[in-house]
Amino acid sequence: MAVTVREVMEKIRLEHIYGTDELLDKTISTGDISRPGLEMTGYFDYYSPERVQLIGMKEWSYLGHMTAHNRYQVLKNMLRDETPAVIIARGLHIPDELLLVAEENQVAILRSSTATSRLSAELSRYLDSRLAERTSVHGVLMDIYGMGVLIQGDSGIGKSETALELVKRGHRLVADDRVDIYPRDEMTLWGEPAQILRHLLEIRGVGIIDVMSLYGASAVKDSSQVQLSVYLENYDNTKQFDRLGNNPEEFEIDGVAIPRIRIPVKTGRNISVVIEAAAMNYRAKEMGFDATKTFEERLTRLIAENEERDQ
Repeated sequence: MAVTVREVMEKIRLEHIYGTDELLDKTISTGDISRPGLEMTGYFDYYSPERVQLIGMKEWSYLGHMTAHNRYQVLKNMLRDETPAVIIARGLHIPDELLLVAEENQVAILRSSTATSRLSAELSRYLDSRLAERTSVHGVLMDIYGMGVLIQGDSGIGKSETALELVKRGHRLVADDRVDIYPRDEMTLWGEPAQILRHLLEIRGVGIIDVMSLYGASAVKDSSQVQLSVYLENYDNTKQFDRLGNNPEEFEIDGVAIPRIRIPVKTGRNISVVIEAAAMNYRAKEMGFDATKTFEERLTRLIAENEERDQ
């Protein structure tokens, strides 16, 4: 995976100071951001020129105390062929030597009015998400009450039809058929559609429909955190399904696990309503309201009362 300087500039809304089209099409291969404070003192032993170089108030002030010659020499060592771009934070003035070196070494210069720490976090978050390794899974990703629900199951079981019903009920489609999932950090998974399938939904017998065109912009979402996995299975009398919700399963990708529930599908069951209830129940559990625990407590209390009555 790679992202271009132009994409970063447009996404983070950076001001274009210097850089030809060719330089803006340079690729960034790492999400790590460099704050080259130590390098400005002349220490380059562990310098990483392949990173985006971010200059904030501290670096800018240090450069300001140098002579023009020293400033040029330091920047000459910093800006190399593999350097994708230099970004100046806080809307700071661009030193003439930086413009000169950028032109000589062909490195793009961008600027933002955002505070340095906030800009660094925004850059890292965007680059990490774009550069993260994707795992493609078969299913549908829906945003239900603001929560990402991954709907999976055997081919032809009705995942896309269920998604269409959920869209009609006011929820949002993120991805159909193929969901690209990646870990944003050690605790969360995020999913997005393949570019060719964005906003599209395949319904057997109807064909491909454009959800955004038919139901409006509020019916789609470009990406979502994946918080719950729902697996649809054909109803089978011989198979035992969890009735109390006290046998939790997990769905895991790249070491990050989320809860998974299995829902039996048969004629007459309104699966979209069941999935809505599952999403709300999951959110209630996250807030500390566990219906299964409440039932078990009531059952334990009832057994204790009956034992006392029998004595």
